Amino acid sequence: MAAGDGGDEVRVLQNLRGKIYDAKHLVPNKMRDFFCTINLDQEEVFRTQVVEKSLSPYFGEEFYFEIPRTFQWLSFYIYDKSVLQKDLRIGKVSIKKEDLCKYTGKENWFMLQPIDSNSEVQGKVHLELKLNELITDNGSVCQQLVVHIKECHGLPLINGQNCDPYATVSLVGPSRKHGVDCQRRNDQKKTKVKKKTSNPQFNETFYFEVTRSSSYTKKSQFQVEEEDIEKLEVRVDLWNNGNLVQDVFLGEIKVPVKVLRNDSFQAWYLLQPRENGNKSSKTDDLGSLRLNICYTEDCVLPSEYYGSLRNLLLKSSDVQPISASAAYILSEVCRDKYDAVLPLVRLLLHHHKLVPFVAAVAELDLKDTQEANTVFRGNSLATRCVDEMMKIVGKHYLKVTLKPVIDEFCLFQICESPKPCEIDPIKIKEGDNVEINMENLRYYVDKVFREIVRSSISCPTLMCDVFYSLRHLAAKRFPNDPHVQYSAVSSFVFLRFFAVAVVSPHTFHLRPHHPDAQTSRTLTLISKAIQTLGSWGSLTKSKLSSFKETFMCEFFKTFQEEKFTESVKKFLDDVSSTESKEPSGVSEPVHLKEGEMYKRAQGRTRIGKKNFKKRWFCLTSREFTYHKQQDKEPIFTIPIKNILAVEKLDENSFNKKNMFQILHGEKPLYIQANNCVEASEWIEALCRVTRSNQKRLSFYHPSAFLNGNWLCCKATIENTVGCAPCTADVPADTQIEIDGDRETERIYSLFTINMSKLQKLEEACGSIAVYQGPRKEPDDYSNFTIEDSVATFHTLKQITDIIDKLNESHEKYRKKRSSSAKYGSEENPIVGKVS
Repeated sequence: MAAGDGGDEVRVLQNLRGKIYDAKHLVPNKMRDFFCTINLDQEEVFRTQVVEKSLSPYFGEEFYFEIPRTFQWLSFYIYDKSVLQKDLRIGKVSIKKEDLCKYTGKENWFMLQPIDSNSEVQGKVHLELKLNELITDNGSVCQQLVVHIKECHGLPLINGQNCDPYATVSLVGPSRKHGVDCQRRNDQKKTKVKKKTSNPQFNETFYFEVTRSSSYTKKSQFQVEEEDIEKLEVRVDLWNNGNLVQDVFLGEIKVPVKVLRNDSFQAWYLLQPRENGNKSSKTDDLGSLRLNICYTEDCVLPSEYYGSLRNLLLKSSDVQPISASAAYILSEVCRDKYDAVLPLVRLLLHHHKLVPFVAAVAELDLKDTQEANTVFRGNSLATRCVDEMMKIVGKHYLKVTLKPVIDEFCLFQICESPKPCEIDPIKIKEGDNVEINMENLRYYVDKVFREIVRSSISCPTLMCDVFYSLRHLAAKRFPNDPHVQYSAVSSFVFLRFFAVAVVSPHTFHLRPHHPDAQTSRTLTLISKAIQTLGSWGSLTKSKLSSFKETFMCEFFKTFQEEKFTESVKKFLDDVSSTESKEPSGVSEPVHLKEGEMYKRAQGRTRIGKKNFKKRWFCLTSREFTYHKQQDKEPIFTIPIKNILAVEKLDENSFNKKNMFQILHGEKPLYIQANNCVEASEWIEALCRVTRSNQKRLSFYHPSAFLNGNWLCCKATIENTVGCAPCTADVPADTQIEIDGDRETERIYSLFTINMSKLQKLEEACGSIAVYQGPRKEPDDYSNFTIEDSVATFHTLKQITDIIDKLNESHEKYRKKRSSSAKYGSEENPIVGKVS
């Protein structure tokens, strides 16, 4: 299967991106240490750094991850960090999955809600109900309710561990005597406790007497009293057995007995919070949290469905004028250009069509540029495409260039007495010397600058090709300006790439979290210096007077040296050249992923205990290693070429969630990730880098080999062939992870959402074609770029025809899905009561 092809199945893919900005007016009303988490239902999948001693903490952390499972709620929890006790949850923002679309792409303040254990639920339960008629020994007839609680799936972790769940089953409602309602009945029974599992198999049956007749009558004449049936309901409560502490409520379901009028009934139900849960009058005084959330769910059809739309988009760079192309029209109709740029750049990158498209839109951008010193300074389609390309293609380039120096700087700021670098007289601390601070800042700027100008050999070829095009287009537009060929490149590589990465290293995965306030301020000053040094033409005396801050002007007087200008020019020449660069020595391995997880001891020594230990894992394009701690030497290494398969591991192997296994020459390496998102990301990264291994396995064991047999197939020979087929291949590109079909589906969704704007654009083209006179301003289409109304109209018709056909295909899938996923099935469980 080609990279990016989706096979024959429809894939439902979810992702979440956004930013946690800040919180305000948090309680308790005193300076505390706060952090924020993101939870899918009750599973934590992201955590910010701790912001110390604040009432209104600024987190400033961006997030992006694929969501590998179904969920009901997306929640953001604010914690008060405690050193000696358990961290205190202050409040939360919980949004139902169905409501996420209301907040997509918008920055919102959310009031924190109180946290009630009765409202913190997750999981689903499988239940079967049946109504039987029984004849007693004395000849009377009674109605018997049979409740079979089968199993539960997806119960939450308790304190990071699988829970010890049990269920209580109750029949709730009024009892009757001589046709009159008496006291409320509440018959309750209880299952056995299941140890250390989030997916307990109960398979227990309970019996309840519903009605009793005074004497035996024929079966055909027996009727359950309507009043009883209407008012009785079965309630199932899930609990975690606390042993020596209080049991924890996990959720409940309620099923009216009236659903059994005709036949037995079985279904899956989503666990619900208690009806009195999360109700408090103090919702206004917990504080608020500012968030930007963008949730997307794409139903990706098989690859052949996207052929027409994909081909139309890939031909965009050949369309004359470029403004009449499908890709350009997409950016015109989207309210936020970023929504269009993200999938568009990834699709064009995947099919090697990005460079000609960027050149075409950049040429259009330059037509509207009147002064050479403003080249590529706005947020146009061209600049945004290059920005996104650099983020995708330049990740490894940034890591090998900036990560070592930024890590060293941040570590020095934390572990030792940091060198003050503030040079603004207004912000400088009492007792600090501005001259010494300027020397400190100069030291860091020199170090970062030196790493950048030496890095041209590492600049990705694709970035070099784009810079080459931009440089020559700018020189062609302003032939009398000798500097524009350099400013056209520096405005991207320095201003929008290195400088941004320095000031926001967490955004580019150079640091795990947003830096603290003091470190952030120093990085901002370094970033400003790098921007200025990168604009080689701004180092003349006439340019120094243009600084907004006089203290920066004074600082840059120390940089009036020819060597800085020449270093920048040489670097820009190198990164905007199409000549092949010969690397010196063996190329460095590509760093792909690292993080802390738990591995099961493999028992390689006779006395080795097979318990779980926390380790630091690192994946490169060459090897997979784990270390006792970060930055320590590896204690175990698996060469990538030796990995035979990477698969999920069944939870029942060790009663632990989020586990996967790496099969290599020795015994399998069993690893537990911290959450479902992390596990999915590691499996995907490992599968991608090992996809081309020639000895990859076709079958594997989904469970572990314990106590002399495989738990999955009960085979007793440890090296026997696996009993389940290995999962499908994934895209082989280890540095650029792109699913072409998914990006095309995203573009289809954008066209569908903006269909009204496409129609307005069609009308505008028709008006221009009929009325050939001068355009009147303002009009309904003044915001659109229409250079050739006939060509644009032709492309629009192609787009709408393709979208109509894809709409039909999606509608067929929705109907098939709704018919196959019956309400009450495991895939589509019942929410709330059954009516």
